Amino acid sequence: MRPLGITCCFLFFELCAGVQGVRPQSQAGAASQAGAASDGPRANFYASVDEVSLTFHAADAQGLPVTDLKVNDLTIYDNYKAPGKILVFESLGDTPTKAGILLDTSDSMERWAARGRAIAIQYVQRLLRTQTDHAFIEEFGSVSRVVQPWTGDVHALTFGIGEAAPGSANPLGGTALFDTIFSACLYQFGKSERPASGNFILLFTDGEDNASHVDLRSAVNMCQAANTAIYAFRPRLAESNSPGPKNLSELSAETGGRTFQLDSTEAEISTDLKIIDSDLRDRYWLVYRPVKLEHDGSFHTVYVGSSDSARGLTIDVRSGYYAPAR
Repeated sequence: MRPLGITCCFLFFELCAGVQGVRPQSQAGAASQAGAASDGPRANFYASVDEVSLTFHAADAQGLPVTDLKVNDLTIYDNYKAPGKILVFESLGDTPTKAGILLDTSDSMERWAARGRAIAIQYVQRLLRTQTDHAFIEEFGSVSRVVQPWTGDVHALTFGIGEAAPGSANPLGGTALFDTIFSACLYQFGKSERPASGNFILLFTDGEDNASHVDLRSAVNMCQAANTAIYAFRPRLAESNSPGPKNLSELSAETGGRTFQLDSTEAEISTDLKIIDSDLRDRYWLVYRPVKLEHDGSFHTVYVGSSDSARGLTIDVRSGYYAPAR
């Protein structure tokens, strides 16, 4: 089990009676400057205010996906208490994926731009399934720009990745990483009632941000609301005081993703991409009702582990969620 920087479910709630629709938070106006909506699929998100929905991935000691778990095989805690009732437990094997490929083209990433594009192209050409999977390409610096809207066309995606050039999205200088993630999750992925696809952001950046209108927590919250994990590739930085590694560690851990190195070997990169693909395709969906959920806006930590320690399972699940506020 990864420590509780792992990943659990976060839900945005709009308080009404019964089932709730979710509207964007107030930060959306500022974040919209970082990117425009594409013509990709959008869906409304609905959830009872007293139910928690999350997805997670399980692997054995060798890192291979485990797809035969039953709910009784798990230990589940919400704020250190067992759920009052499990409503849904379902294996989501071999699901389609929806990828947002985000390429940092700011000045600080110029020397790594070609490496990031090469890895992105490798993912598109080797792992994207043209019949079921979709992706979009977005570059960002101080602003962001979708260079290829949603498609399953490998050639179009490859061309779009090549269009992401250093400096092209940086008219004012700086990097608006959090704005870009926020707007991508809000406008590109939207929100859905159930996780019908493996949503993720494939992010290439050093993790630094000095131009956003929203903060890291807002970006994480929007990703969690859109059920979208962040998988980041970053360079090894010489500056020990850079906030980039910490930012990416939090973004990936809080949304259920991982962080990798841009300057790894070709064999390591190939393995990293296969890990991402396995994480997104072989998942479980869990919906439960907490014992007592106060409508106070407080953060709830979530723990999902295996009740059978002999199997040596690793379970990646988001870190928590916010209770609805009055």
